[in-house]
Amino acid sequence: MRIGLLGTGPWARAAHAPALAGHPGLDFAGVWGRSPEAARALAEEHGVRAYDDVDDLLADVDAVAVALPPSVQAGMAVRAARAGRHLLLDKPLAIGVAEARAVAEAVERAGVASVVFFTTRFQKEPEAWIDEQAATAGWFTARAQWLGAVFTSDSPFAASPWRREKGALWDVGPHALSVLLPVLGDVRQVLAAAHGPSDTVHLVLDHDTGASSALTLSLTAPPAAAGADVELRGEAGTALLPRSSEGAVPALARAADALVAAARTGRPHACDAAFGLRVTEILAAAEARLAGNLADRTPPPPPEAVA
Repeated sequence: MRIGLLGTGPWARAAHAPALAGHPGLDFAGVWGRSPEAARALAEEHGVRAYDDVDDLLADVDAVAVALPPSVQAGMAVRAARAGRHLLLDKPLAIGVAEARAVAEAVERAGVASVVFFTTRFQKEPEAWIDEQAATAGWFTARAQWLGAVFTSDSPFAASPWRREKGALWDVGPHALSVLLPVLGDVRQVLAAAHGPSDTVHLVLDHDTGASSALTLSLTAPPAAAGADVELRGEAGTALLPRSSEGAVPALARAADALVAAARTGRPHACDAAFGLRVTEILAAAEARLAGNLADRTPPPPPEAVA
């Protein structure tokens, strides 16, 4: 599969480009970015072509990997799907439901393969654990804590405008949902949503298996407290999400494997654009619940101000 990369930011440089360049089943064709200078620098680093025009890149490839902000990714994904290109996308699929639905519909109409890269779903130990727990009946409840220190450390993503605007709900929320949904089932309702310190949010979800889950999400945790934990409790006892022995690059290479397989067989992957849309819908419902709660807890004006 001949594949191009859209994007030149920290995630493209740290994960996407190395994964594509080192993958034996891919022909890494080139890079396009909103900054031509950054595209040329990244392309030179990996010995591939820098494209000034995204349509020129689309004309030369079978697939694209997208490492762009979600508000930009959605439009580019629709454009690439309409050109008949398979899609290796990032989470969140989009920031709005309408934009995410447009991607999913474009993928379906074009008949192209799509994989959304939820890191944990493509790491060896967590992936095997998720499959095992999904095959186990009787889960009663789950607790998920996805605590990042992006804004409290020297993370290269600390200056990301969309993360600054949307916070942990949209950045690490997709990771937590990608683990919980295959095990507990779809979310029927966001039962509760509350703000914590800074961008931290707390959610309580009702799943269609009858189980409930409680999520704590943050990008502003103290570095010493950062980490991801998922605990399930049910008839089988307790199960804890294992740590992964590998980083993002090998996981992204497995996501590329999944894209190649989906393109070859025509069978959708579990983490396709339709799944990315569903995650977006749940996040949007949680965001609406948070906004309503924030409005509800705003104190009324003092009597003198009313008078």
